[in-house]
Amino acid sequence: MIPGTPLSCVLLADRHHGLTEGVRGLLETSFGTVVMVADEASLLEGAIRLRPDVAVVDLSLSRSGSLSWLLALRQRCPELKVIVLSVHDEQSVRRAVMEAGADAFVLKRAIASDLLNAVDAVRRSRNVEVSSDNSRPAQEPGIHTGFQEARMDAKSSSEEWKP
Repeated sequence: MIPGTPLSCVLLADRHHGLTEGVRGLLETSFGTVVMVADEASLLEGAIRLRPDVAVVDLSLSRSGSLSWLLALRQRCPELKVIVLSVHDEQSVRRAVMEAGADAFVLKRAIASDLLNAVDAVRRSRNVEVSSDNSRPAQEPGIHTGFQEARMDAKSSSEEWKP
């Protein structure tokens, strides 16, 4: 947490209750209130009504695989910081999420080590793509904040992820 930053509200959106409880516990160390939602409609309504500082959203929140929820958040709550969680490590997924308007991308396997760092970074208004895998190259200049980015493998470099 940024020293001197008041505790505030975070919106946590995930269809998977088990993961949500673990992430909630982690976020409670940095926020006064953690509001959990399990679908796109609740995410959008909660963001509009509560005006949280940050939304932490599972990429698979949408059953259709669409990023329309992210575009809607950007349109309706442009000041909201959005961190997307995903199991997908492909560069094309990261690119699609960041281009759709996410402020940060965190791999689910690295939540324990990277989520709070991403929260701090987006609160400081920096875009980040996070991975704890130190064997991988650093991000391109202008994007990274000291975190490591996943390496594009030959397979993912030739494929585009489409929501």
